[in-house]
Amino acid sequence: MVENTEKPLNFIEEIINDHLKSGRFGQRVHTRFPPEPNGYLHIGHAKSIVLNFNLAKKYGGLCNLRFDDTNPSKEEEEYVHSIRDDIHWLGFDWEDREYYASDYFEQLYEWAVKLIKDGHAYVCDLSPEETRAYRGTLSEPGKNSPFRDRSVEENLNLFERMKQGEFPDGSRVLKAKIDMSHPNFNMRDPVMYRILHAHHHRTGTDWCIYPMYDFTHGQSDSIEKITQSICTLEFENHRPLYDWFCEKLDIHHPQQIEFARLNLTYMVMSKRKFLVLVNEGHVSGWDDPRMPTISGLRRRGYTPESIRNFCEYIGVAKNNSVVDVTILENHVREHLNATADRVMAVLNPIKVVIENFPEGKVEDLTAINNPEDESAGTRILPFTREIYIDSNDFMEEPVKKYFRLAPGREVRLRYGYIIKCEDVIKDAQGEVVELRCSYDPDTLGKQPTDRKVKGVIHWVSAQHALGGEVRLYDRLFSVEHPDKVEDGQDFRANLNPDSLEVIEHAKLEPSLEKVSTGDRFQFERVGYFSVDPDSTENKPVFNRIASLRDTWARITRNS
Repeated sequence: MVENTEKPLNFIEEIINDHLKSGRFGQRVHTRFPPEPNGYLHIGHAKSIVLNFNLAKKYGGLCNLRFDDTNPSKEEEEYVHSIRDDIHWLGFDWEDREYYASDYFEQLYEWAVKLIKDGHAYVCDLSPEETRAYRGTLSEPGKNSPFRDRSVEENLNLFERMKQGEFPDGSRVLKAKIDMSHPNFNMRDPVMYRILHAHHHRTGTDWCIYPMYDFTHGQSDSIEKITQSICTLEFENHRPLYDWFCEKLDIHHPQQIEFARLNLTYMVMSKRKFLVLVNEGHVSGWDDPRMPTISGLRRRGYTPESIRNFCEYIGVAKNNSVVDVTILENHVREHLNATADRVMAVLNPIKVVIENFPEGKVEDLTAINNPEDESAGTRILPFTREIYIDSNDFMEEPVKKYFRLAPGREVRLRYGYIIKCEDVIKDAQGEVVELRCSYDPDTLGKQPTDRKVKGVIHWVSAQHALGGEVRLYDRLFSVEHPDKVEDGQDFRANLNPDSLEVIEHAKLEPSLEKVSTGDRFQFERVGYFSVDPDSTENKPVFNRIASLRDTWARITRNS
């Protein structure tokens, strides 16, 4: 019997299949990813990017990139460039289909005029506070604005004057005339246009009225002939309004489909909160390696393949939930385990002098670059009389089941010989500063039959070691759900004070002399690391991407 390994359809694919079967959009599938350029994209956006572009690919369709740039007070060209870069880095291409909501400002204005002429929109002079009061509550209907029954002529005149800049910000809005007693708040005469005298990153000062998202979204989809307008679940209650505008304007009507957004433990998913973290200096910027932004994950060393695989693994659902961040971390570990070359780096060095190894001699030892990939080949490690090992691999008074170096005990050097600790050198304060050892020249690559050596430790030649900086990044927040706080606090109360440790004087094997930004390695027995853009010719800087295994879960279980 042949096992069926084909992945079952998700609910969005089932809807698309129904559309294809019924012929609602012909045989077309045309999706879009519509970010607002008011910040950098995060891992939650990656889920939407992967979903929209992969659906288009699966059905032989197209996916647009459209910037929802209708709020000039918060949008910047920097964010536009970062969004483009992030999507390309993830491995997707929108070809020549890059659009902006601002491309459609004239058409949207004309449609607003049509709704006024048809009696479906009016200019309202209520203040924002009065508008909220008039909307009613969940248990009480709203009440009509005193300006709701203005004539078509008066509404057209006022809307044109709004466009010409006669009125100050916030003094008037254009509203859809629907139903102030509707059980869905979004249908209680929602605002379509507001006055905002602000410079727009593309249209400059051509406009001083800007359409709201709910009026822009569906109409932009319609102009681009989108078939499936895929949104996150918070827009489910907006779908009746999406449909209402398309129906009243009698234009191409896409199908809005909502799915659950991505929420991860130990992370916040809010551009507003990211901006707080950046502006207050809790992180170094939007691309800080502790941030869940795509640029932050990229700088930390995550691979686009691991993020795509993660997004496809978790799939799409109809109900909100929180995904354990270890699933994301395990995907990057899995990918890097298969692709990253192994190297040796000593983060907390202690010098070892091998007294019976000849002074001045350099012996070349062969090391495997990646045991998961034979094509990665091998490299040469110079072995000398003086080496560095990690101070954590020596214990003067070893505890039970400690198999690393201790006085009178033996360990094997990775790819090298068995050494034995003969003497311990201390400074005036009693701190261990050097170990004196001997080596067995007959133990290269083999285990003596007369003794058992369980411990294997990493090392680098002191003569050939490179100096480097290593940044040990950990989770930015110390609790699973950072947004859950006590009264009077906010998410910042849950910041992890130990989210970054900087090691300035790590010792690295000489093969790392010619590295480039973004190169990824497994530091043997330590974790996965990536070369940071801060690196210089004389001092490489490495970011920890992830430990070799989920040490965080083990620590929290035992705490």
